[in-house]
Amino acid sequence: MGDPFLIGDGMTGGYGGADILHDCTIGVERGQIAVIVGPNGAGKSTAMKAVFGMLPLREGSVRLEGRDITDLSPQDRVAAGMGFVPQTSNVFTSMTVRENLEMGAYLREDDFEETVAQVFDLFPILAEKARQPAGELSGGQRQQVAVGRALMTRPQVLMLDEPTAGVSPIVMDELFDKILEVAATGIAILMVEQNAKQALNIADKGFVLVQGRNRFTDTGEALLADPEVRRSFLGG
Repeated sequence: MGDPFLIGDGMTGGYGGADILHDCTIGVERGQIAVIVGPNGAGKSTAMKAVFGMLPLREGSVRLEGRDITDLSPQDRVAAGMGFVPQTSNVFTSMTVRENLEMGAYLREDDFEETVAQVFDLFPILAEKARQPAGELSGGQRQQVAVGRALMTRPQVLMLDEPTAGVSPIVMDELFDKILEVAATGIAILMVEQNAKQALNIADKGFVLVQGRNRFTDTGEALLADPEVRRSFLGG
């Protein structure tokens, strides 16, 4: 078996002298959804940041389509085909929805109108509110702007750090539906999510982290059915 399309392999690292990740491995295939779950402080977002180049690794590597990208900056990883949506401060609140999307195309030199149309097709509410400042939108709509802006780079991998944080259950279901639609276009999706049960429901692959280490790795379905995972991490 070859590598997954994107893999953070045997990642050990942290901030300052203290390691947060310990030989942690996460990966995702094209067109699939991989979800990182675990208790608070498990290193979920840290693992995501390590894959995106925001955390120096002491050991391990990150590979995209077989290419070692461990030493690339986050900006160079975007150019290589990775999109990242942070959990907070992920929209320009004073800019309109349309301007936010245009900011996402900053690396592109071609005509990106077709991609704007695709984002509006995926998120019709953004087309309606295209001229409105992003700061006036609801939390769920802002997340759609943030995801839309990341899609403007035409990524091969989309990384989402807790995309449903602070939104209602109905909005969470809507966002998950949209994430499934994005994956169906062939984009690999790597996601950190607090709502573990709902996230594993849509996941092809799940990684349960505990204290920066892999505790369980399996399909979303298998993890949901595992009695120990259910008891320890999914509330029974």
